[in-house]
Amino acid sequence: MRGKVNMRQHAVRWPQNENFMPTVLTPEQLTGIAPPDGSPTRAGLVGEFGTALQPWRLAAKAPQLLRAPRGDGRAAIAFPGWKAPDVTTAPLRAYLRSVGHDARGWGLGVNQGDVEARRDDMVIAVRELAEKTGRAVNLLGWSLGGVIAREVAREAPESVHRVVIYGSPVVGGPTHTAGVGTYDPAEVERIRELQIELDTTDPVRVPITAIFTRNDTVVDWRACIDRYSLDVTTVEVGSTHVGLGIDPDVWLVVAKALAENDDV
Repeated sequence: MRGKVNMRQHAVRWPQNENFMPTVLTPEQLTGIAPPDGSPTRAGLVGEFGTALQPWRLAAKAPQLLRAPRGDGRAAIAFPGWKAPDVTTAPLRAYLRSVGHDARGWGLGVNQGDVEARRDDMVIAVRELAEKTGRAVNLLGWSLGGVIAREVAREAPESVHRVVIYGSPVVGGPTHTAGVGTYDPAEVERIRELQIELDTTDPVRVPITAIFTRNDTVVDWRACIDRYSLDVTTVEVGSTHVGLGIDPDVWLVVAKALAENDDV
């Protein structure tokens, strides 16, 4: 399928304020967000030190976290970010298990960044898990892990129930990330062109919740806006990029997304 596709797009602002009512943006409002331009500078990474405050916020929001909608035991696989090991998703997985989800690591160790190879590995694993449990699987992905989770959903939509990604550069591959300088320019261009081709000809049909933060100094937040997939809910949080994995607002968004239509 080529050309323009019909999309159901939402954007919800989710600031760190219990009394704030989420604001749903129309596709026209999302269109007003400019595309990413360039990549974050490494100097901006100092802002990620705010992550140290997140454990205090988790403790303060514990009552809300415990009141989140409960899952019914559906399997959920968490994909870590670039150069990150499985253990980085352990806090979120532990929380999700406490509210009724069968949350698991991806089992591939450190995410070295080979999207196509890891996609192929996980397509096999997800299909096997879906067959074993008799239910489609939820996928969670942090940063580059979200890019891989999205590609798994594209390849195996029959085995994926829902995808939740956070801080994931779904536009341009590494082009709009602080790590772009570690890639050969020709490889960056190849990945960028491949992503455009895949999203244009074969958009992801599985429901996606895409979480981003304007405080991100690792990925240009505008690159986290998914304009191609057919069923996307876009949520803004106030975290840093590194803090997304232990941010209580992110945990609540994930729990609510995974509980949605969980009886299907």
